[in-house]
Amino acid sequence: MTSRNKILWTFGLFFCAVILMAGGLAGQEQGQQAAAGEEAPAVQENIYEGAVKTAFGKYLYLPSASGFDIVVQGQIQNGDATTLVGKDIRVKGELLTDKPSIFRADSVDLKDSSGQYANIFTRSEDLVAADYLDSKTRDAFQALTITSALKNDEWEGKGQVKVFGKLQATTAGGQPVTYIILADAKGREIGKVIVDSFTDYAQYYLKKLRLFDEFWFYLNVKETVDKRVRTKSRELFHADIVFCGLY
Repeated sequence: MTSRNKILWTFGLFFCAVILMAGGLAGQEQGQQAAAGEEAPAVQENIYEGAVKTAFGKYLYLPSASGFDIVVQGQIQNGDATTLVGKDIRVKGELLTDKPSIFRADSVDLKDSSGQYANIFTRSEDLVAADYLDSKTRDAFQALTITSALKNDEWEGKGQVKVFGKLQATTAGGQPVTYIILADAKGREIGKVIVDSFTDYAQYYLKKLRLFDEFWFYLNVKETVDKRVRTKSRELFHADIVFCGLY
């Protein structure tokens, strides 16, 4: 390397370092302004685009909005969020500080075959997500350890709990029924929880977890199955599912 090239190379490194330092200081200053309550630079409007991966009720998931659940509060043209699965949309809205994983949709535009967008939803009411559970609330759900269908003290009086298992849809007495199958470390069935209902938020997460066979179910524990029935069927108790997740 000639002396001239060495000088140019050194100058280039110095110039890059100056730019990086300036950017870091600018970011730090903005953070300090926010912490001090000073007005920070305006944030660009939140817009996400892409094909809807999954949806249920008012909830939908876009890969471009990874980490957030998009909530469409109100009537969408020709249905609800479920009708948008597989379709290309553009969503404008806002991240909610009191619900950190929720992105509230203020408008939804649908892309047609020519690549043009047409509005199919404009929010006209406040967001209502009574079934939404934030991570702090979920942390309060106690993980149950059930060892026997006969040990009803392992679940009775526990209130809000979580269990690890898999869903099974079948029939009992000629009626459709959904169970959560619980197994021990060797995969042997311990018992099954009778599912009475799902919240929309739980149904939405079930769809997001479609590639997994087993995960955590967050439950409201209800009445215990009669001992005589429990002994034969291993049906433990009734419950409502309020959330599902990998942890």
